[in-house]
Amino acid sequence: MKMNFVMKPIGVIHSPFKEKAPIQPGFSNEIGKVAVFEEYCDGLKDLEGFSHVILVYLFHKSRGYSLRVKPYLDEGKKGLFATRAPRRPNPIGISVVRLLGKKGGVLVVGGIDALDGTPLLDIKPYVPRFDNVADVRVGWLKGKI
Repeated sequence: MKMNFVMKPIGVIHSPFKEKAPIQPGFSNEIGKVAVFEEYCDGLKDLEGFSHVILVYLFHKSRGYSLRVKPYLDEGKKGLFATRAPRRPNPIGISVVRLLGKKGGVLVVGGIDALDGTPLLDIKPYVPRFDNVADVRVGWLKGKI
């Protein structure tokens, strides 16, 4: 089944990273700002009660992809979908970041790992009961993280 769809950014992520970003939020102590476009700001109501948010965004500088990639933490090639590589058929990224503050339509977040100017697709609150899974396996990353 082939479908085409269009996504419209709801804002822009601003960070100190111009060309290369950390591989995951856990590798960043940097502060970023998430500027939500005015037409979506009403959707930020009640978000300040959460300590963390999930940012869903577009890897806007990513071009092309390979189904086998050499990840940061391994020497051999792995299947793309067993990695977090940014070059993907649908270049969508996710990050769980600390919500440090909100002023109007701007969120201040800690642990940002996206490039400056990244188009924001969605924001979701991080809820441990929903998002934290116990008894997990980490595949080829076992012993590396």
